Amino acid sequence: MPTPSPLISAPALQARLDAGLPTVVLDTRFDLAQPAAGAAAHAAGHLPGAVYAHLDQQLSGAKTGLNGRHPLPDRGSFAAWAGAQGIQPGVLVVAYDDQGGPYAARAWWLLRWLGHADVAVLDGGWAAWQAAGGAVDNTVPPVVGGAPYPASSTAAMPTVDAQALLAQLGRVRLVDARAAERFRGDVEPLDPVAGHIPGATLRFFKDNLQADGRFKSAEQLRAEFSAWGQPAAEVVHQCGSGVTACHNLLAMAHAGLGGAALYAGSWSEWCADPRRPVARG
Repeated sequence: MPTPSPLISAPALQARLDAGLPTVVLDTRFDLAQPAAGAAAHAAGHLPGAVYAHLDQQLSGAKTGLNGRHPLPDRGSFAAWAGAQGIQPGVLVVAYDDQGGPYAARAWWLLRWLGHADVAVLDGGWAAWQAAGGAVDNTVPPVVGGAPYPASSTAAMPTVDAQALLAQLGRVRLVDARAAERFRGDVEPLDPVAGHIPGATLRFFKDNLQADGRFKSAEQLRAEFSAWGQPAAEVVHQCGSGVTACHNLLAMAHAGLGGAALYAGSWSEWCADPRRPVARG
């Protein structure tokens, strides 16, 4: 049965692992400034049996220079990778990271995009696991192998491309998950152009979290998102490269507000074409 929430607590995950229930754990720790740091952290210690999923290598596709810094992977290739990790219908996948959940949320969204309903993010991530006294392992788990995941014939999570978004500006609620200084265009450490897509609303992804790094309650998030006054089906999420936007999508799903779309190319794709409008401030 699908997990009733896109989040799972550290004690609940520990109980599940202790019971030997079918579970695949994905370690998605990553650092945009040091792309090798996540794999190094995984090698030093990870949740028992966890498989490492690299943002650039497994959770993104090939870059062309015009499709953003983290384009979506090819569905067939991602399904093949997922199947090789033992991910199949009926197996719960739990993803975690150590930066509040953005990379784990990307893995969650991609698996939902394939059509896999049984996927959750470890609430509080690596820190919550350690605080709960969870075991840590540094051995490489054996390769499970397996047939490609039987992905749904069409993408199970809605997306929009740049052309469609340009045509819809002003008619959808476009939500930018980046930090305020990047949204305003005060600084831009990752992309060649500073600013944001005209008409976008700022919702920094970390605003979904409590002080302890866990997600706010479903009720609180529902109230915050409902204040926009638009149904989820009229909301499009973006960020710098389509990663932290998944955190806002996860938070909406946790609040019971499914159906919002992802603009996967996000700002890094948008600003690659000088013909597209840019706003600052």
